[in-house]
Amino acid sequence: MTIKTIPTRPIEGQKPGTSGLRKKTRDFMVRGYLENFVQAILDAADLTGKTLVLGGDGRFFNAEAAQTILKMAAANGVARVIVGQGGILSTPAASAVIRARQAAGGIVLSASHNPGGPEGDFGVKYNTANGGPAPEAVTGAIYQASLHIAEIRKLEAPDADLSRLGAQALGPMTVEVIDPTADWVALMERLFDFDAIRALFAGGFTMRFDAMHAVTGPYAKAIFEDRLGAPPGTVINAEPQPDFGGHHPDPNPAHCADLMALMMGENAPDFAAAADGDGDRNMILGRGIYVSPSDSLAVIAANAHLAPGYSEGIAGIARSMPTSRAADRMAAGLGIPAFETPTGWKFFGNLLDAGMATICGEESFGTGSNHVREKDGLWAVLMWLNVLAARGESVAGILRAHWAKHGRDYYSRHDYEGIATEAAEALMTALRGRLTGLPGVEAAGLTITAADDFAYQDPVDGSVAELQGIRLMFGEEARAVLRLSGTGTEGATLRVYLERFEPDPGAHALDPQAALSDVIAATREIAGIERHTGRAGPDVIT
Repeated sequence: MTIKTIPTRPIEGQKPGTSGLRKKTRDFMVRGYLENFVQAILDAADLTGKTLVLGGDGRFFNAEAAQTILKMAAANGVARVIVGQGGILSTPAASAVIRARQAAGGIVLSASHNPGGPEGDFGVKYNTANGGPAPEAVTGAIYQASLHIAEIRKLEAPDADLSRLGAQALGPMTVEVIDPTADWVALMERLFDFDAIRALFAGGFTMRFDAMHAVTGPYAKAIFEDRLGAPPGTVINAEPQPDFGGHHPDPNPAHCADLMALMMGENAPDFAAAADGDGDRNMILGRGIYVSPSDSLAVIAANAHLAPGYSEGIAGIARSMPTSRAADRMAAGLGIPAFETPTGWKFFGNLLDAGMATICGEESFGTGSNHVREKDGLWAVLMWLNVLAARGESVAGILRAHWAKHGRDYYSRHDYEGIATEAAEALMTALRGRLTGLPGVEAAGLTITAADDFAYQDPVDGSVAELQGIRLMFGEEARAVLRLSGTGTEGATLRVYLERFEPDPGAHALDPQAALSDVIAATREIAGIERHTGRAGPDVIT
């Protein structure tokens, strides 16, 4: 066995407190770039003699990165790596495998919903033994390790055969290649009433699922068509491709325009959904209706008891701060706690591990539960199918009944993409500097009653996260949130989240943009969005 040491230097792009590194694919292809971050993980996590899980969403460079990581794991004393066949595992499936096989952690290769290909994006992140994104104490240690690496340890050996199921040796390490869908599918069969869903399809229920040429294609076909009896062709764009077919694998109305058009047309199926590049995000549609992620979270929480895995009820609901307060109203109705956390799934981990929350969600099309420690797009689709089978109603009927009972939170997100980083940061800095003087300010007929920069103290470990997004409150009914997104690789994205509560939605059945028109106008004026960014309007509205 020969171990090669490669001199290296600190990498650019990783930030303290982030669970992974996301950059352009060509950055990762530069000699030493991927290796530095992986070496930092191996040094900080101390995986000597332990088991590691490895897999990714199949985007361009996934196969090469997997082989590099395997050889580095072997050279750094890892005893066993469990890897999805072909180097493939969806992000929620990776979490399921880590938990089911009691691994010490896992390395996930994905840039989530970002485009793939040689000119696209790539990412690497580390998940800990609970199956979730590494908490800040671990990510901080990885970041510090990345600054002080003097050499990279990598086994000189032929590539492992990731096409063949079973165990094989790679130097002193065992590589176990598994079916990437098996553990996750088995988990879903324990959580949901597959017999009821099969009967739904057998009764003529129609569905379309758009896998967006991403990792969920094989999972969706295995579940919907093979296990549940949905007709062949229910899953479209099912073949994963390294560049996602040249499309942006983000399941929202803007990037799933064809699916939206189908569902709003005369020959729409009963139900439709889509998932993103690595399978952790979802979009839900009914015939003639779009379900916002915030509403989806609230409806799922209200109806979770209809699925066998949640028949005894749920302990609590957790939502990211920008997500609408519909889940809070749902929790109050159920008499269970509701938690408001910063954006980022890692903040849900402690609540789930402590048994304080069961259902979690964020407005960026992520929903999940305590079955894994990642958001899970197909889990959300199965939950909706279970609810539809149990209630015998349409998606629109379930939504309208929910609004009639709990009121409606009109909600929208406006994204200003690719802004010069300096301009975006100047906007946020200026707004933060005015927070104490904003209450009483009027704009577009609305008056600010409170303003702050959200800070969160974890109720489990007491850790504090600050500067998580600026909140502008317009009385009890309306609010706006502004924050910069950390999921892109070029420039900055300003996300503006807008909501208004309507207790009697039947009296005001408005389009969300119409219902929010004054909140939109007031927020643009108060934040000076056009003045700072030069943008007269958002690039994407969801």
